[in-house]
Amino acid sequence: MQIPRHDFPTRNVPRILESYTKDFWDDVDDLQTEPSWFSNVLADAIKLLGLRCVVDPDADKLETWEVCVTAMQVGSALFASAQATTDSIECRIGHTMHAIRAGALPRAHAGNWLNAFWLACVCREKKRMTELSQFPVSRLRQAEGEFDEYIYDWVEALQAYWLKRPEFGDKLVAAVDGTDPAVLRHAPRDSVLQIMYPPMNLLTQLARGDQDKFNAELAKALEWHKDYWTRDEDRELNPQSLIALGPLAVTCLAVQAGFTISVESEYLPKHLIVGAWINEFPT
Repeated sequence: MQIPRHDFPTRNVPRILESYTKDFWDDVDDLQTEPSWFSNVLADAIKLLGLRCVVDPDADKLETWEVCVTAMQVGSALFASAQATTDSIECRIGHTMHAIRAGALPRAHAGNWLNAFWLACVCREKKRMTELSQFPVSRLRQAEGEFDEYIYDWVEALQAYWLKRPEFGDKLVAAVDGTDPAVLRHAPRDSVLQIMYPPMNLLTQLARGDQDKFNAELAKALEWHKDYWTRDEDRELNPQSLIALGPLAVTCLAVQAGFTISVESEYLPKHLIVGAWINEFPT
């Protein structure tokens, strides 16, 4: 089944990529002294990945994998900074070790945790997935921002899934129940139902071992993703819209579990799904 990506203007993408890339690395350098930039740096890294996939829809070029790995490294560095016990830590971002200022806990919120975990899944970084799964949810609650309760159940469900903890099923059910619009207090209804809920549904099918249902629900997830991001022009032109990061990450987990994926879409770059560039260079 083919789910085409929404139209995105491509004429200026190379110029935009050049500008975004320069600004991104300037911000990475600033992390040496100011960890408050972490949320912006992680968001920009994900946007860079989306833009790379405009010019490389299948992600079959090494440069696209490098951008994906870099985004993953930023996410991991954020949470390493948040729980560092020294003034600074050494983290690889790109191909270079960087001194990162400790103290990112205010930015270590559940939304950033999900993005960091998704990127680690796509990059098949098992050690980083384990480290993120051991990050206490109580510390996520100390971070900035107001979040509905479901997101903490969802984080705990993912942590339990990866660490094979017995509370996985209960936490997943609680997360799904918490997306009921009647109980939401902070997040917009459409973003919860069309962006946050679909990966929960996919993980449910993965846990059940139901490959056919997984593929059927994956197609729905991508349609919902497209509908959400094309609701208005600002969303449509946001580079984050170009990849369905949550569904992509759970699809990577499914592939590792032996599922055959029958859904094709530019929202799910093919070579990221199959892990074509894994172990190409130190991460």
